[in-house]
Amino acid sequence: MTLPGLRERKKQRTRDELTRVALELFTAQGYERTTVDEIVDAVEVSQRTFFRYFSSKEEVAFAVQQMVEERFVDALGQRPPGEGPFDAMRNAVLSAWDTIGDAIIEVVPVELYLRTFQMIESTPALLAVHLRRSTEMEETIAGIIAEREGLDLDADPRPRIAVAAFSGVMRVTAQLWGRGTDQSLEAIRALTEEYLDHLGPALAPSWRDVPDTA
Repeated sequence: MTLPGLRERKKQRTRDELTRVALELFTAQGYERTTVDEIVDAVEVSQRTFFRYFSSKEEVAFAVQQMVEERFVDALGQRPPGEGPFDAMRNAVLSAWDTIGDAIIEVVPVELYLRTFQMIESTPALLAVHLRRSTEMEETIAGIIAEREGLDLDADPRPRIAVAAFSGVMRVTAQLWGRGTDQSLEAIRALTEEYLDHLGPALAPSWRDVPDTA
């Protein structure tokens, strides 16, 4: 593996700094009230430099989330073909959380990552984008699952249904993590694992124990 050159490392540092400063400003004074001028002034770069890395404020608002999503998609693509759909998604997300922590911390502190998540959910314009992105991500994952299982995504509803159930669990765990007292990355991984383990029982035909009549 070739290490990135000095120029590439400098470009990555600039991108990371723009991301961190933008998220700090968004969460401190509001997304709508923050301008690109304020972001570039704080980093001491030009608007031209900002737009070299990001097409808009919206893109930088979701930069860390995009990184997390890409790590999950990559992990899912590497799961063994013998794993069933739910096992593949479960193992992929847990594998991604095992490795994504360091990558997040290189860009932003964990508490800023959490505040960004809360800011997105409380900002109508960003929440609408978040829901659209989530729908697009579900379609991407459903396509991967369909390909793994040798299915036609438009003819067989199972990949989309499975992904919808999985994504619902992920949304619940993210919301609970955001409201909880332990806001470490280890906590969201543990919560994710716990709730995914309850997915099968939650989909059982009945939640009541059948009495033994023998």
